[in-house]
Amino acid sequence: MPRVERLNITLDDEQAEKLVRLAERMHIQPGTIARSLLSVALDDADPDARNVTELLDGISGALARAALGREQAQAGETIALDEL
Repeated sequence: MPRVERLNITLDDEQAEKLVRLAERMHIQPGTIARSLLSVALDDADPDARNVTELLDGISGALARAALGREQAQAGETIALDEL
């Protein structure tokens, strides 16, 4: 039986609004269309390590968010995994 993971994903306002509009147009819940879109993206993603940099470079704002995460970790502004 496949393992099911729960992910919480934060969208910026523009992406969230687009997701809601798509869901309304399709008469389904936003979470349903989000799962479908994520599944398609994962199916299309090349897991070859040589392509990971290209994939990460394609994520808007990824470098800034990674830097912020590092700063937060260094400042102790994190939550231990076992506390989640």
